[in-house]
Amino acid sequence: MDFEALHSANFSTLDSAVKSWNGVVGKLETLEKDAREGLRGKANKADWSGYNATVSREFIGKTAGEFEDAHTQATSIRNIVRDTRDELKLQQSKLLKAIARGRDNHLLVQPKGGGFTVEDPENKAAGGQTAVDALRDELQGILNKATEIDTTAATALKALVDLTDYGFSGAEYKDRDAAAAAVKEAEKLAALAKKNPEDLSVAEFDALNAGLKKYSGDEIFAEHFASTLGARGTLEFWAGINDPYRGREVGQERHDQLDDLQKHLGLTLATATQADTVEMATWKREMTDLGDQRVGKTGYTMGFQVMSNLMRWGNYEDRFLTDYGTELINTEKKLSDNGRHMPTGWAPMGMAPLNRTGTDSGWDPMTGFMKALANSPGAATDFFNDTFVTKDEDHDFMTKNKEGKEVRDELSNFEYLFEERDWPPERDSEGEESIAGRNNLAMALEAATTGHPAGEMPTADTPAHNAGQTKLVESIFASVSENPNRLTDHGYMSDSLGQIASEYLPDMNRAMANDPSNKIQQLFPVAGSAADLNHREVTRFLVTIGQNPEAYAAVEAGQKSYMGNLLDYHLNPDLPEDSRYVSSQQLTVEEITHASGEISGTLSIGRQEAVAGAADQSDKDYANAMTQLKGAISGGVGIGIGVGTTFIASPVAGAVAGGAASTVSGAVLEQLFKDAEGDAKSAAGQEMGKHWENGIDRNTEYSQKAVSDAIKAHGLELPDAHAWARVGSRDGFLAAGTNTKAMGPDLTTDI
Repeated sequence: MDFEALHSANFSTLDSAVKSWNGVVGKLETLEKDAREGLRGKANKADWSGYNATVSREFIGKTAGEFEDAHTQATSIRNIVRDTRDELKLQQSKLLKAIARGRDNHLLVQPKGGGFTVEDPENKAAGGQTAVDALRDELQGILNKATEIDTTAATALKALVDLTDYGFSGAEYKDRDAAAAAVKEAEKLAALAKKNPEDLSVAEFDALNAGLKKYSGDEIFAEHFASTLGARGTLEFWAGINDPYRGREVGQERHDQLDDLQKHLGLTLATATQADTVEMATWKREMTDLGDQRVGKTGYTMGFQVMSNLMRWGNYEDRFLTDYGTELINTEKKLSDNGRHMPTGWAPMGMAPLNRTGTDSGWDPMTGFMKALANSPGAATDFFNDTFVTKDEDHDFMTKNKEGKEVRDELSNFEYLFEERDWPPERDSEGEESIAGRNNLAMALEAATTGHPAGEMPTADTPAHNAGQTKLVESIFASVSENPNRLTDHGYMSDSLGQIASEYLPDMNRAMANDPSNKIQQLFPVAGSAADLNHREVTRFLVTIGQNPEAYAAVEAGQKSYMGNLLDYHLNPDLPEDSRYVSSQQLTVEEITHASGEISGTLSIGRQEAVAGAADQSDKDYANAMTQLKGAISGGVGIGIGVGTTFIASPVAGAVAGGAASTVSGAVLEQLFKDAEGDAKSAAGQEMGKHWENGIDRNTEYSQKAVSDAIKAHGLELPDAHAWARVGSRDGFLAAGTNTKAMGPDLTTDI
């Protein structure tokens, strides 16, 4: 900064800018509140259906989010500008005071060519030349600080604005120092990551690990770190530090912290991919291009193998994941001869693991990539619905045409990975067979079908199901129905598929009703796209996932919640006539409780198979799973039907375990969880009939409680409703046994 620029600076323009930004922040704060509480709040409570449910509602949610980001970005800009102004004013004050002190000591300060001179024209200054030099150094220090403030402020503001091409960034900074520190730290840590692994000291490793942990969620830091390190630099760093011959000192001294570094680096890169800068666009393109190329000095490791292990955490940008996944599949096809055999090239070659979590070695890049998709629902949906091989390609996946002739089939990525892929054998850190690959696949499918990250519950902001999601659900149900061993041979996948089923209960209820008329759509209303399932597929699917305690708990609790919501909805006297199923309240109650009974009964058959069979499950396992589910939902909404994915009038917020339940569904769940506690099995085989009978009784109690609470909630007088619920529930539960014998005789032993 020029001496004269600081000396004579007029800060009125900056003062006006700060005042203007204060006004913008205030207005955006009001707009953000209106959008959150008004626009989004009303949208979440509205009756959405069809195109509006999948597009308009989601658009409103994103718009409300943009107001929030706009408010955040405006606040950050205001804070940086205000802090910069205040700091420059402070430096100007220091400059003027220093000049005044010099003047009192007979020293003359004058501007010269953008700089300044300090002189003792009368040779009267106390200290002589020493005083001249001291004042000159002090003034230069002030100018240097002012220059730093001005430069870093410009860099921070540009970086903040450049994060998004369209819309606003959610990056939040309290002042210029925070934003400037993010840029400075990114450059420092990127320089460490660029070092040869053999030259990286333990202290530098610690600094890198701590810095990435602190700043992994900082958008400016993440973008600057990734773009400075570069795509190839990123791959070379992780491959090199895991090379026992190159990173020997760090590997020996910090072996137990490599998993932390892997996580923090992965989170940083995920944050960086959300930035729309030119530099990050280049990074993403180069990273995808490097996927099938060898990296590291050994020449054994492909880019996909390295990067996929850094994708296990965070939300990577959807377009990047889509492009990356496409090229990963293309490479997989080359290495497996279009799926004919296990993909060669993913073998570890005796090298150290690229994944440091202990679940698997990380040499199969599909494992890490599946975990990335589990955190990014939109990209997951597109990936699984994409084509693995077409009918025109050279492959061995055959099907019969209408004439009964064997012809090549078309396979989606889902069908290849779930049904056909020969997954490379893996071991965990304990030497046991690893389940990570298929388990991550199941979690990715959960995200792809539900619209939210795997392991999370749906919320009021979860969009209604779209056509891509329901198409995938149809494929999942059909695949498991066709060959249940695809799931039972890998039972650990069932918890994710159970969560999927719990969020498609309206679709399953429709399928099990066997009613081809449009009236069934009014009995089980669906917002957005509905999955086209059939009774046989649903029955076989439920028996299969019922053999897993976590899956059983998700669907059983979800169905009870859904039943309560349906009864509350359909018995509401204010429900418009054109939304009613039929005019008969008795038939409505019987149909709803029958559907709930059949789903519970079908799940119970699967549970009995697990307890009495070779699955090594007990009733205590099922009770524990239900208790864990209770804990998972006790702090918020989102059980079973998937809030925001199904149009039901009653709020699912009532489905909160513990405390006084305020809604029909909440009261039923409270009873369900209470009954689950303490359940345990002592003798599986002899007790099957008893448990079946007990299941009928309990299911009837839940149905009667739900209808009773719904009647009470709406002030109705329906003295026969308990009988309606008993008949519907009992008949539905018994129908489960009959239909399972007819549709899945290969799945069960005798009830």
